[in-house]
Order: sequence, then C-alpha cells, then structure tokens
Amino acid sequence: MSIISVRDLTKKFGNFTALDGINMEVEEGEIYGFIGPNGAGKTTTLRILLGILKATRGEAKIFGKDAWKDAVEIHRNVAYVPGDVNLWPNLTGGEVIDLFVKLRGSNNKSRREELIERFDLDPSKKCRTYSKGNRQKVALIAAFASDADLYILDEPTSGLDPLMENIFQEYIKLAREEGKSVLLSSHILSEVEKLCDKVSIIREGKIIESGSLEELRHLTRTSMMIQTREPIESLNRLKGVHDIEKRNNTIYFQVDGEELDNVIKYISPFGIIKLESAPPTLEDLFLRHYKGDGGEA
Repeated sequence: MSIISVRDLTKKFGNFTALDGINMEVEEGEIYGFIGPNGAGKTTTLRILLGILKATRGEAKIFGKDAWKDAVEIHRNVAYVPGDVNLWPNLTGGEVIDLFVKLRGSNNKSRREELIERFDLDPSKKCRTYSKGNRQKVALIAAFASDADLYILDEPTSGLDPLMENIFQEYIKLAREEGKSVLLSSHILSEVEKLCDKVSIIREGKIIESGSLEELRHLTRTSMMIQTREPIESLNRLKGVHDIEKRNNTIYFQVDGEELDNVIKYISPFGIIKLESAPPTLEDLFLRHYKGDGGEA
C-alpha cells in the first residue's frame, strides 16, 4: 500500500518553477530517502505534502487522501521534524514535548522518558536557552513519542553530534520494524545510505534518479587497485574503464558497474597478484549527477 503518492507534482512561484513534474511512491514500512542540495526542491515538496503549500499542478496524496484538502485529517497520523526547529521560548522542553504528543492523542509516558534519556535532553530548561542541537532533540523526541504512521523528516539531524545521530538512526530503524513509514530528506549521504530502502535524487526541481540503492549503484563506478605478474596491455581500450593511473607496478582505475565482470575476465590472464575494489557509495552517485560541465562538483 502506498502511504505517499505523488504524481506529476509541479509548483511555480511566479515565473520560477520550483518543482517540475515529480513522481514518488512511499510504501508502508519503507524508509525513503529524498536527497539533493539546498534549493533543489526538497523542502518545497515536503511543504506540499504537509498541506502548507498548494501545488500548481499534479497530485499529492497521503494515506490516499489529498494533501491539501484533507491536511487536518492527515496530520493526526503524521509526525514532522523540520531542519530548523523554532520553539516557544518561555516553555520548557518537556512542556513542548507534552504539547505535541497530546495534540496527536498519544500518552506513552514511558516512551517519552526513554527518549529524553537516550537523547540526553534536560526537559526542565526553557526553550530559549537551548542550542540548535537541543531544539532538534525536542522535535525528534516529540515525533518518536507520538504514535504516528508516517514520519516526514527534513534534515532532522541538523545540529546533532555523531552520538545523537546514531541514536536517531536506531529509532528510525525501530519505526520501520513497527511498520511505520519514513520520508527522510537529507544531504548527509552516509545517513541515507545506512537507513533508506529507496532513494530519489532531486535536481533543479526534477527527480533525476529513483530506486533502491542496489538499483542506483549500477550508475556509479567501482574503484579498482590491481597488481599483476605480467603488464596489462590495452586496458584503456576496454569499455567502461576510466581514470587509469599507474604507480610503480600497481594500476588504479575506475570501472562502470555493468562492465565489471568483463574487465575482471580480461585482467585474469595477466596473473593477478593483488586486487582491491571499493564499492560505489551514494556519495559517488550524488557527485556524478551534480558535476558541472567543467567536471567540478
């Protein structure tokens, strides 16, 4: 079942097209990564899904309901964490968490206390005294303490230290185990790679690639380091081989994923002494799509 369904979603601000016909499906129990640089259209998409902005054209549905017309009903089962959390300065962190949890009709005090302890938050302090990281913690605790079916997270770990990022990842995985769905917008590629079942890359308002990590990795190049008994001849003539560099008796190069098998077969008769390969990462894919005409990212 699709929890989020986006069809031909377009948003214009005057003559500027922020979103240009994007499509997306987030299934039940799925963690979906939505990546792209600032200004690519991630936050605009999320605001349309949250019913904050109205689309110029296209369809955005959550739980089968229209994201704009049925926003109030949808929000009963959605937890949202923005990348820059603003809180009521005169309330304590604990009071804000309680407010958000009660708005969603939840009352799981043990889960609330567990989250406050794990995220190392002092809930008795006024929100005006909190750092950016602590404001993020308040929003994350409120989200995970509520019994939401869908988490929409827009750069949720902004301002968190690495230890807190790990705890965040634990609770995201727990949400998936409980059958919840997560739409995670992030530019922290290692975070997306660890957590997400599927990924969409958005660039200048258009989704340029979508799929599972395995499906997308065929688009990236594997880095190879090889030593052979006999000198390898004509490696540069092989299809899919790039950036060959020789250092003493070692050759470094990159190979397109779909040509890896052919390259290994070609190299084998030269007598492999040592071979190391580094699998492509999401960052490789991201940089490849965002390289400019001059080859600079």
